[in-house]
Amino acid sequence: MWMQDERGLHRQFQFANFEQAWAFMNEVAKLAELHDHHPDWSNSYNKVDITLISHDKKQVTERDFRLADAIDKLGSYE
Repeated sequence: MWMQDERGLHRQFQFANFEQAWAFMNEVAKLAELHDHHPDWSNSYNKVDITLISHDKKQVTERDFRLADAIDKLGSYE
C-alpha cells in the first residue's frame, strides 16, 4: 500500500531475492520512461523503496498516482 506525506508517495516492495527485486526495477524503469515520470528509489537485496513526487510542482500530483497505479499492476511482489 502506498503511503503519502509531504515528501511524496512511498511504498516498499519485497521479493524472494535480489534477482527478483532487480527484475522488478527493470519493469518499473520501462514504466517510468513510458510515463515520462521517474521515481526516487533505492534497493537493498530483496527490497525496493520507491518515492513518487512531481518535483516541478513540489507536491504529489495525478502523474504520481498514475505511475503508482501502473507499478501496482506489474504484479507479483509481497
